[in-house]
Amino acid sequence: MSKIVKIGNKKIGNDQSCFIIAEIGINHNGSLELAKKLISIAHFFGCDAVKFQKRTIEDVYTPEELATPRQSVFGETNGDLKRGLEFGYEEYREIDRYCKELDIMWFASCWDKKSVDFMEQFNTCAYKIPSALITDIELLKYIKATSKPILISTGMSTIEEIDKAIEVVGLDNTVIYHCTSTYPSDNSEINLNVIKTLKERYDCPIGYSGHEKGIVSSTIAVVLGACSVERHITLDRTLWGSDQAASLEPEGLRKMVRDIRNVKAFLGDGIKKVYDSEIPIKKKLRKV
Repeated sequence: MSKIVKIGNKKIGNDQSCFIIAEIGINHNGSLELAKKLISIAHFFGCDAVKFQKRTIEDVYTPEELATPRQSVFGETNGDLKRGLEFGYEEYREIDRYCKELDIMWFASCWDKKSVDFMEQFNTCAYKIPSALITDIELLKYIKATSKPILISTGMSTIEEIDKAIEVVGLDNTVIYHCTSTYPSDNSEINLNVIKTLKERYDCPIGYSGHEKGIVSSTIAVVLGACSVERHITLDRTLWGSDQAASLEPEGLRKMVRDIRNVKAFLGDGIKKVYDSEIPIKKKLRKV
């Protein structure tokens, strides 16, 4: 029997309903009001969870990176931008309250140990390892010590690097996500057949984290065996921000969730049969 990963009151596994994550990430652009609108949309259209990103700015970026000139609504340096996008305790306390009110799970990708400690205050349901940090062994060990489910994205990673990460976190309580780390991803680089490769190699649920335009690929991912799908969401892809163009607007999210939820019905049981609904048509059209 293939492994099942429990997240809150939901399960991720081959025979389970696809676990759909709406990644808000930093698409809130530093606005709690916008973050809550995105949470509400994700809930309304039937997503299982929303995800944010949490960084301790001074630990993740060097002083040189923070001082680099970069124009934004927050100021003139990269540090101004990064600090402006980062929610603190009060914002996440309200996010926690609001998600509980709507009965939707939430968690975060943590980019450093202090961010893990920060999220532990809210007892979030899981941790996501972003593709950029799959080789950060010390962070993997730190997150593993929380005993929470671990979701690992594998963008810009070799099989050997994935193997090394799995040596650290193990396959129990772990979901591995096929991913391509370009924003947005070109169709020729989505490579959904990697989902089958990962399913053959690792005895744990396999998911798909997409950054491409459109929704068809996410449905195909589920047909190929993805137990979970994660997509960035936004109110408007033309908003400023590095992730907006690779995100789904509300109508795209609605259609994607609808189609994913119908995959099981589309596939059926594989037994060729004549359906009762076909019999009147058969009588009408068959001559022999």
